[in-house]
Amino acid sequence: MRHCRALTVAILTLQAGLPASGAPPGAEPRTTVPVFHQLVSFSLPAPFTVAFEKTTNSVYVREHVPAGENSDEWTRMITLSGVQGLGANPQATLQGYLQALARGFQRHCPDTYVALELGPQPIVAQPSFAAIASCGHVGSSGKGRSETSVMLAIKGNQDFYTLQWTERGPDSSRPLKLDGGYWSARLARLAPVKLCTIVPGEPPPYASCAGG
Repeated sequence: MRHCRALTVAILTLQAGLPASGAPPGAEPRTTVPVFHQLVSFSLPAPFTVAFEKTTNSVYVREHVPAGENSDEWTRMITLSGVQGLGANPQATLQGYLQALARGFQRHCPDTYVALELGPQPIVAQPSFAAIASCGHVGSSGKGRSETSVMLAIKGNQDFYTLQWTERGPDSSRPLKLDGGYWSARLARLAPVKLCTIVPGEPPPYASCAGG
């Protein structure tokens, strides 16, 4: 399963592991990215670098993988995405949004799919909701693997944003047992997560959005 492709398809449908450093939450380098109407700021563990970035109409996607990996061949991936205007839609909910993303996983592994909702998260001040989606088996015969993603959806002033931590692992003929504590710890590595107002003309690293 191509992680970015599945994510984008699920978003458009809706519209119509800890690093070896063991650093405590919030101790990682910060990255701040303008995504449509707001800045999105979060901690990005040092091994991760940008591997892919694209805006397609009203969907933004940016993928980060460990150094030496790429957006096709990777073991772990941190993905930032945004959907323009979805936050202004009174019928759109964060929980429903994540359920649509999770269905993108489920289509690839109906026999080994499992999900777990974690609910609102304290690492961001704005309204949020988190969930885990997992495939025990994806890929072709002989090259199969498991793939699990914890997804944090955030409601901005006008847009929806998502941060995902995804890991690939050994192939499994059964649904994986999901450990909520394990995946919550992955989200904690991205804390604090902030949405900030875009200041016209302000250059990177966007000092107005600095701090915890």
